Amino acid sequence: MACPSLRSPAMSTLLSLFQFKAWSNRALFACLQEIDASAQSEALHGMVRMLNHIYVVDRIFRAHLLGQAHGYSATNTDDTPTLDALQFDVADTDAWYLDYVPQLSAAALAEPVRFTFTDGDAGCMTREEMLLHIVTHGAYHRGNVGQMLKAIGLAPPRDLYTKFLHETQPQRRAGSL
Repeated sequence: MACPSLRSPAMSTLLSLFQFKAWSNRALFACLQEIDASAQSEALHGMVRMLNHIYVVDRIFRAHLLGQAHGYSATNTDDTPTLDALQFDVADTDAWYLDYVPQLSAAALAEPVRFTFTDGDAGCMTREEMLLHIVTHGAYHRGNVGQMLKAIGLAPPRDLYTKFLHETQPQRRAGSL
């Protein structure tokens, strides 16, 4: 039986990807909160550094989208935040993107935005390309953290778009949207 077609606003997939990103971040931070920090301090530090990199890039591109200065000179910070502080900051940034994305028109998504990368190179991407970069960049590095978890014998959360869709919309299991 074919899955019924999804008839919704053009922004639905992009918004869904940002909902997935926030859902995945919550699951990953919940997993990291269970790690014995005293026994796995080096591994946990590496995971927090990787997640902080995602956060910094999310903030840099937020500034680009708004036409503002971001204040970062690199794609990570010299100091490593605590897991709790980073979890709070990531949730706050995820909430910002979840608020920002639905406000964009098709014309705004197609608008090219010029910016400067932290290494000084010039860049130009459409808003849509920037947003897709945020989603894919975060997924890539959450996967890195998942491998770090496996290396210390822990199972990472299943960071899958399909799992997100079917967990948050159980009617999909019955073949309806």
